[in-house]
Amino acid sequence: AYKKIEEDDLKFPLIYGEGKKARVMATIGVTRGLGDHDLKVFSSNIHIKPFLSCFPEVRVYDLTQYEHCPDDVLVLGTDGLWDVTNDTEVAGVVMEVLTSYEPNDPCRYTMVAQELVVRSRGVLKERGWRLANDKLGSGDDISVFVIPLGGPGNYT
Repeated sequence: AYKKIEEDDLKFPLIYGEGKKARVMATIGVTRGLGDHDLKVFSSNIHIKPFLSCFPEVRVYDLTQYEHCPDDVLVLGTDGLWDVTNDTEVAGVVMEVLTSYEPNDPCRYTMVAQELVVRSRGVLKERGWRLANDKLGSGDDISVFVIPLGGPGNYT
């Protein structure tokens, strides 16, 4: 039997909850649901499989097609970063930190990574780790790599 998911089937958000308690359709964490082909939404007959994919999104960026300056970087981060920080916020931190260092200072990239980790973790408060906007900070491991795209610098 096959049931097409209708608008009325989605009475609650696709991702329900906050932080480590976030669940796909209030049922299970995304990665834990990939191998369970018969998994259904809590208290329903709706299969979760149409909402999960084990196929990664892959993008290729050809470095030789563009000229890069010392402020052009690639940020690689684990889900501990991306669960609580969006692309725009990351770009803002990158620019904020990079502009506070000289372009030939090699530690500037490490400082960007460190600042992204600190901001994503938040501050320990009575109700757990909280970000500056009082949303839940990341409860997951956070690893961040900031890779300059401009190639080897002229560091002095």
